[in-house]
Amino acid sequence: MIMKTLCVYLVVTVFTLVSLLPPSFAQTLPAETPPEFKPTNDGFEYVRREVMIPMRDGVKLHTVIIVPKGAKRAPILLTRTPYNATELTSHAASSHLGPILNGYDNALEVIVEGGYIRVVQDVRGKYGSEGEYVMNRPLRGPLNPTKVDHATDTYDAIDWLIKNVPESNGKVGILGISYDGFLPLMALVNPHPALKVSVPMNPMVDGWMGDDWFHNGAFRQQNMPYIYEQDGSRTNDYHWWTSHYDDYDMFMEAGSAGELGKRRGLEQTGFWRKILEHPSYDSFWREQAVDKLLAKEPLKVPVMLVQSLWDQEDIYGAIAVYKAIEPKDTNNDKVFLVMGPWHHGQEIADGSKLGAINFHSDTALYFRQHILRPFLDHYLKDDAPPMDIAPVNAFETGTNVWQRLSSWPLSYHPELPDRETLKRLGARDIQTLPSQRPVPLYLNTGLKLSFQSTAGVFGGTNSPFEEYISDPAKPVPFRSRPIKPTGYDTCDQWPCWLVDDQREASGRPDVLAFKSDVLTEPVKISGQPIVNLFASTSGTDSDWVVKVIDVYPDEVGGDAKMGGYQLAVSMDIFRGRYRESLEIPKPIAANEPLLYRWSLPTANHVFLPGHRIMIQVQSSWFPLYDRNPQTFVPNIFWAKPADYRPATQRIYHLPGKASSVELPVVMNR
Repeated sequence: MIMKTLCVYLVVTVFTLVSLLPPSFAQTLPAETPPEFKPTNDGFEYVRREVMIPMRDGVKLHTVIIVPKGAKRAPILLTRTPYNATELTSHAASSHLGPILNGYDNALEVIVEGGYIRVVQDVRGKYGSEGEYVMNRPLRGPLNPTKVDHATDTYDAIDWLIKNVPESNGKVGILGISYDGFLPLMALVNPHPALKVSVPMNPMVDGWMGDDWFHNGAFRQQNMPYIYEQDGSRTNDYHWWTSHYDDYDMFMEAGSAGELGKRRGLEQTGFWRKILEHPSYDSFWREQAVDKLLAKEPLKVPVMLVQSLWDQEDIYGAIAVYKAIEPKDTNNDKVFLVMGPWHHGQEIADGSKLGAINFHSDTALYFRQHILRPFLDHYLKDDAPPMDIAPVNAFETGTNVWQRLSSWPLSYHPELPDRETLKRLGARDIQTLPSQRPVPLYLNTGLKLSFQSTAGVFGGTNSPFEEYISDPAKPVPFRSRPIKPTGYDTCDQWPCWLVDDQREASGRPDVLAFKSDVLTEPVKISGQPIVNLFASTSGTDSDWVVKVIDVYPDEVGGDAKMGGYQLAVSMDIFRGRYRESLEIPKPIAANEPLLYRWSLPTANHVFLPGHRIMIQVQSSWFPLYDRNPQTFVPNIFWAKPADYRPATQRIYHLPGKASSVELPVVMNR
């Protein structure tokens, strides 16, 4: 026992003495990790460089440069992004270009097959870049007192690239989608001489009128998770959480969007506070609307604007910019427009289908191979290969064909007698030389829809109006429930809701569905439908949602599931308090028929014989948009439970007050 105790004492003593020895006496295994590991990159098709490019104010922006192996005098394709440049250029651990670039914002075939140098840069304040992040940082001016903006950052980045990438030919193109599509528009302000082309796809342009944050004053509350994650940290570390399986229930339980944001701590972020402070179309929104800014700028760089006809996020921007800058293109050779049958960003993915709609060809691949690639090659490559691209390339849904047009929308020339006159006016490259004019489609008595008004013809059980009860306690879902949190993996999530079957809505008592007779000949529309809604509400505020719908025949041969399908071709919302002024909201006079007039998104569609046209009218679209309490309050973000009240809504068809939707009908000559 004494011996055992002595042994324990000796062991403890030894360990104690060893612990008192200096570190140099400690015995360790040699480290296996080198101080700096240097990959050989043996057999790689590319050279990858990560650099910090200095801006004029000293801030350095993290930039990834991918140079094809052996490249000489190759053009540069630049994308600036808040979405992590490293991740966007590292989609796989591969020695090949295709796998590492096979993801969002990389038009893969164009970049790889075209031999382009790919450059992706984190905007200031995000991921690897220095500086402070500001959502859609405005241009220098009233909203940005600093000396830098996205225009100056793009200029400085391009200047560095052409001086420090020896494999380049000194020509740069910039392209991107969504936020990354907003940035190629910013590059057009005082552009660098080396910038030869800009391709904004689905760009964020005016966040109040019709892109991400509001539509005609109604707040898009399902974008709150984006604001939470994008504005919450430099590297999107904090993730929005759901408290219900069905988003409908989550937003209903919170009451108002402002209350839900408060519960989530969203007011810690600067952009959310700005939204709460600016619910109307005041100078904050007007002075950063990109279409208005570019309307004042000289047109120096060729631009290809890409619009998705079913863009669930930024359906407004591309067309708005086209309208603003196309008049400057006096030679018809600098402004190009592409409209495809896609959801947001689908132009760089598979474009064969959109939800239940089958186009019977890969429309997105056609765009990349036959429009985008020749366009970029022409302006960026040294040999400048010829380009045969019409000013407007528009996919016509219904007939499912691509059109080559000289302008958009098609002009209405009632005096034109023949094709030769149209050609002299510049209508070249048009398959059938058409003109377009607005034709009212009337919301008639008995829920009938017709190009002839029956206003004033009542009798029997007919009434001068149709009515429904809008109850904020039971708002109309914007798609079938349960409504899943915003996600991008499948069409069951966010991307495809614009093409959802509208039958469920048309059967609700709080939705009016006006329907035409069966069409005996095609009706082609090209442009923006205009709503002329004569409506009254028993409340003092109201939302109005109008949808233009293609109703398929009861049975469809070869595609049974499309029998009776109700495909929304164009639809949008208008917040009634802005009827007189977009900046100064006013209560609505109760029970008084008033005109609400606004534009719906662009369509390029043919209603085929055997189909019907439907117009749906409703007063909520939830939870995509926040509920209107239907009682006027100063700021709907802070509406209280007692403010939400049912209202009787009436749509009129009276002489002089006949509700209609002006369809941009194409007349072929």
